[in-house]
Amino acid sequence: MTIKQQIQRTTLRTAAALTALELTTHLPTEGRSSQTYHHLFDTIITPLGRRLFTPEDAHHLALEVVRRGLAPRLSKDAAGGGRIDMSTTIQRSDNKGIPLTFPGPIGLAAGFDKNGSAIPGLFQLGFSFVEIGSVTPEPQDGNARPRSFRLVEDRGVINRFGFY
Repeated sequence: MTIKQQIQRTTLRTAAALTALELTTHLPTEGRSSQTYHHLFDTIITPLGRRLFTPEDAHHLALEVVRRGLAPRLSKDAAGGGRIDMSTTIQRSDNKGIPLTFPGPIGLAAGFDKNGSAIPGLFQLGFSFVEIGSVTPEPQDGNARPRSFRLVEDRGVINRFGFY
């Protein structure tokens, strides 16, 4: 790939990322997404992103967006202006240990932010709990690439990054 092609590719990726950030931070209002917002993402942003970014590059871009506080933030107020109590308490089935109470039932499992670089932003997305990182005696590079795969029909991703 020539330098000119690399510059064009980088410019296109940067423009797509900035467009996504702009749409993400300005179209949603009060934590409720508009139909226009969903239509733009379903028909333009997501398909374009899948063509421009590998699954792993998209993961790192998303993590950076969240880390910098540029992702949409969940409104803490319900649509009607009141608060909704969605707290959830988890107790082991054998009733041993201390029960854990979370502000809501949805959390983020391990694997998204291995280095703990975006913790505040992840909570701003609305997760009630966030599982972060791994503890190893030495830094880990993780598995060889490719290690992230899109499941387009299932609307999912397989992440096999390993420790890194």
